[in-house]
Amino acid sequence: MVEYAFYRDVWAGEMTEQEFAAAERAAAAQLGRYKRIYRVTAPEENSEALAVCAMAEAIHFYEAAENGGVLSGMQLGSLSQTSAAPAPDLSPAAKSRELYRCAGLYLDIRRDEQGVAACG
Repeated sequence: MVEYAFYRDVWAGEMTEQEFAAAERAAAAQLGRYKRIYRVTAPEENSEALAVCAMAEAIHFYEAAENGGVLSGMQLGSLSQTSAAPAPDLSPAAKSRELYRCAGLYLDIRRDEQGVAACG
């Protein structure tokens, strides 16, 4: 479990504590699945926590996109304009690829030499 203080202070995340708690649970569960399927190693002391933070951010992004879209905007003085950004790929396959990519930024994720997931 990654503490909110780590997410806020080390990762410099912007989710609220409640948003992070929900996203962190989902990210930790996904990392647990990776550990059952692949050989996952953490090259640095905080690698696993950083991977969970990255995955939690992705999960939060996808939830926001699924619940009304992602907004983009600009501000010039007192004038501002906000418009819907192009819709990201919200398919389960795209989410799965993104979570794996986020985890792989901080963790070494490999199958064993025979191409079969490592057991143990």
